[in-house]
Amino acid sequence: MKYALLIYRGSYPQAGSEAWNAIPEEERKALSAEYAAFNKLPGVDTGLPFGMPEEARTVSVRDGRIQAREGAYFPEAVTSIKMVEADSLEAAIEVAAKIPAARLGGAVEVRPIQRYW
Repeated sequence: MKYALLIYRGSYPQAGSEAWNAIPEEERKALSAEYAAFNKLPGVDTGLPFGMPEEARTVSVRDGRIQAREGAYFPEAVTSIKMVEADSLEAAIEVAAKIPAARLGGAVEVRPIQRYW
């Protein structure tokens, strides 16, 4: 079965940000290598990289009028989505736990991919 892994960065700096650049280079390289290794795990599809949450626009329609506000819908925005093929939800959770964000102040939401229509 396929699962979507929605990665919430949490308090750890987003790669490319000023806060990220303030982290010692050795730590940045180690973390980047860890993500690269995760992306090579069997059954993992890396998906598309997201831009910074503050670059997002949240769109809604109220009384027939389009409203767009700056920023992500939730304060702790999803920073990436990965897909994983796993035999069970428990197996998908084991894979999700290997994502560095899960231990660095963020979280990973695991959702089964299902058709509703």
